Amino acid sequence: MKETPIKKEIVDKLIAELGINDFAKATIREVKQVAAKAEQASGVEFIKMEMGIPGLPAAQVGVDAQVKALQDGIAHSYPDIQGYPELKKQASRFVKAFIGLDVAPECCVPVTGSMQGTFASFLTCSQASKQKDTVLFIDPGFPVQKMQLQVMGVKYETFDVYDYRGDKLAPKLESYLSKGNICAIVYSNPNNPSWVCLNEQELESVGRLATQYDTIVMEDLAYFAMDFRKNLSVPFEAPYQPSVGRYTDNYILLISGSKAFSYAGERIGVTCISDKLFHRHYDDLAQRYEGLPFGLVFSTRMLYALSSGTSHSAQYAMAAMLRAATDGEYDFRKEVSVYGERAHKLKEIFCRHGFHIVYDKDLDEPVADGFYFTIGYKQMTSGELARELMYYGVSAICLITTGSHQEGLRVCTSFIEDHQYAQLEERMQLFEQNN
Repeated sequence: MKETPIKKEIVDKLIAELGINDFAKATIREVKQVAAKAEQASGVEFIKMEMGIPGLPAAQVGVDAQVKALQDGIAHSYPDIQGYPELKKQASRFVKAFIGLDVAPECCVPVTGSMQGTFASFLTCSQASKQKDTVLFIDPGFPVQKMQLQVMGVKYETFDVYDYRGDKLAPKLESYLSKGNICAIVYSNPNNPSWVCLNEQELESVGRLATQYDTIVMEDLAYFAMDFRKNLSVPFEAPYQPSVGRYTDNYILLISGSKAFSYAGERIGVTCISDKLFHRHYDDLAQRYEGLPFGLVFSTRMLYALSSGTSHSAQYAMAAMLRAATDGEYDFRKEVSVYGERAHKLKEIFCRHGFHIVYDKDLDEPVADGFYFTIGYKQMTSGELARELMYYGVSAICLITTGSHQEGLRVCTSFIEDHQYAQLEERMQLFEQNN
């Protein structure tokens, strides 16, 4: 057994000090903390793959618009709770240009990042009908969304999509929906962490069942158009970003500025609610909120109570970025395609040294290269693999924390630097020899 780049004792001591009993269940922040302290104690550079933070500069068109808005004095005035009219208009155009759906500007509401969009959506969906008190996750997914429900005291159910792709998805979904208690279905597309992409046939079955069982679909588009196998970047031309919105009126689209435009720091996103759902009256919501329809409960009650609106200047940035993309002046997808290139190189290194890709297929097609991918190693459990890689100066989170039932880790490509491919090659060669 050859000595590892970081002494085992250093990592084990730090894990114990932080009180992490089961490393398989360590949160992103805990893994990040162990990596940072181990790097400091050992003097060995870590290859950090645990945090899903954009690693690219913010879109300049957004920065310029936000700076101008601030210089023009926008910071002194409260934003309208419904949002800056130009942003609402550009969000509607963007959805038409890149998804091919018609959502009125009125139904596009800016939020303080998609995180706030999901929080307000969960609140509204879970109160719409008293007998529907449970959210269903098509997992794996973003762990913090379940934390949001925990904070609210809302129940949820979950299943791992790994064994239920294609024709198997509809019967699995129906087994939950038929109970009559599901208020919302949640998934991300492309998926965080597996990067699988539900295809049109699967989305059609989700939409059909959502209509049949009167359930709302929350489609998290945090990684908008980042299926790099197809060119989804030409406005108003197919192929479009796949969406459940083609198959049901019961949908909420969550569009984030964080990844597509690398605008994570300003906490800006847009929640686009289908026109029909926005104007729909639910008896239980009407009773609780003075007869307001779904969309106005979302904005004038939930968002108003949470933050009384979204950063005024950030809305100018988002409006400018959406307009530039829709007008074909700014190819946001070209900017972020570097994530796919990094994933391709990283997968190659891992697979060369005995690792395998856990979520490796979209039905019969290899999964796309993108912001995330998943790795496993022989018979190692998630916790064993995550801890073992720490000794080699590599940090990643366990799939178990994302609702996955598979053994393995989520790898994020956002912080990888060019010199680290050679480092990873060397360390994984040693890992293979030792294991």
